[in-house]
Amino acid sequence: MQLLLKVVITVGVVLAATAIGRKLPTAAGLIAVMPITGAMVLIWLSLERRGDPVAMATFAKGALWGILPSVLFFLVALVCFQKHLPLSLVLACSFGAWLVGAIIHQLFLR
Repeated sequence: MQLLLKVVITVGVVLAATAIGRKLPTAAGLIAVMPITGAMVLIWLSLERRGDPVAMATFAKGALWGILPSVLFFLVALVCFQKHLPLSLVLACSFGAWLVGAIIHQLFLR
């Protein structure tokens, strides 16, 4: 039941961002990256770990520093779109940049 609730809420956020994106793409971008995802993970983590503050602090630290690879993803996407590259290439370049950033992220947080 808890897994189903997680899926429904997550899908709801994605669908809301998509629907809003039809009229207000910048607002949809803001919704897509807003802290609601992090807040949901903190809630689920708290429930599953019985409020373990160490686990939640570790998640918060990873999320905070995880912003940098995400910024890299969107920066590369923006540059690629400005160069009128096809979506498949934009996503490949963006995810490649994010992956490099994520690997560096994990190396520094160990």
